[in-house]
Amino acid sequence: VQLQASGGGLVQVGGSLRLSCTASGRTFSSYTVGWFRQAPGKEREFVAGIGWSYGSPYYADSVKGRFTISRVNAKNTVYLQMNSLKPEDTAVYYCAADVDGGSRARGPQVYDYWGQGTLVTVSS
Repeated sequence: VQLQASGGGLVQVGGSLRLSCTASGRTFSSYTVGWFRQAPGKEREFVAGIGWSYGSPYYADSVKGRFTISRVNAKNTVYLQMNSLKPEDTAVYYCAADVDGGSRARGPQVYDYWGQGTLVTVSS
């Protein structure tokens, strides 16, 4: 499966962006999909994930209440709605898929497929 992340850009503090992760090659409706981010000089960190079941999103504490992950399986797409953005949210954002749809994994090493990343820059 190939993943394509999009939707990044430049936004001011307090603004919003919606990232999309679209899969091709095969459906990933049964997979767990996660969003990760990596800021310059820092390790890749987990942001949010969603299992195969629509009602199972989970988040990093740093984004809880500001970010929302959702999926539309008919479109083979997972979204990350990011609100109340802060300068510390600046990073390259990656989507990834884990073939275990119930894993609720947070570690990047668990994920099997990765997209190419999209840059989010929050200016103060």
